[in-house]
Amino acid sequence: MKLLAQICITVSSFFFACNPASKTISPAAKPDSSMTSLDRNGVYYGILPCADCEGIETVIHLNKDNTYSIKRKYLGKSTDINEMTGRFTWNSKGNKISLEGVSPGIYLVGENKLIHLDMNGNSITGDLAAKYVLVQKTPGIVEKYWKLTELNGKPVTVTSNMKKEAHMILKAENNQVNLHGGCNSFTGTYELKPNNKISFGKFAGTLMACPDLEMETQFLKVIETADSYILEGDKLVLNRAKMAPLARFEAVYFQ
Repeated sequence: MKLLAQICITVSSFFFACNPASKTISPAAKPDSSMTSLDRNGVYYGILPCADCEGIETVIHLNKDNTYSIKRKYLGKSTDINEMTGRFTWNSKGNKISLEGVSPGIYLVGENKLIHLDMNGNSITGDLAAKYVLVQKTPGIVEKYWKLTELNGKPVTVTSNMKKEAHMILKAENNQVNLHGGCNSFTGTYELKPNNKISFGKFAGTLMACPDLEMETQFLKVIETADSYILEGDKLVLNRAKMAPLARFEAVYFQ
């Protein structure tokens, strides 16, 4: 009886080992594409070649809902900024996008970059090929030009008494922050902390005399007292505890 049972087990093992239906067959893995494997949402910037101007300064925003906005300025030809919005679509391979309504508006999507293609969707070759690249801007609040738009609940406008518009730039190197209050420029340090917390060190700056320094003084005080921030796309708000927003900023790419 034991011998018969052993024979049955051996035969059964042989049968299942040889029977293809007994094997687990994994479904074919779908190849990765730019559409599925890259974080392609964000802001892309560059200066594209131009036949009759110094270059086309270009900013493209790609959004999660497959909408886009594009801003272009023809350097040396006009100070106007041309803006369009719409939807973008992917090709069948998932590596190129087409901006609806823009001609030519076909881009190859790479790691942290968009490569401008010709009207047929082919790569542009030649000596200028490397210039047809838009680079993705760093996400977050660092390495961006933040224009001050509101201070202590009041809108900020550029007046004839100001040398420049009030703004700040948080540099990645050495955690340095460059700030301009409209008359004087200042340099200090900052520290980013978890949960959108931020702190600024003391600032040192120029001491130029201007007719009205009240706004600049308030701006510097707000920066030094802020302890948190809210970032929504190209909008930045500095806060302190549960107080009303201290300052509002807007990211500027064309300067």
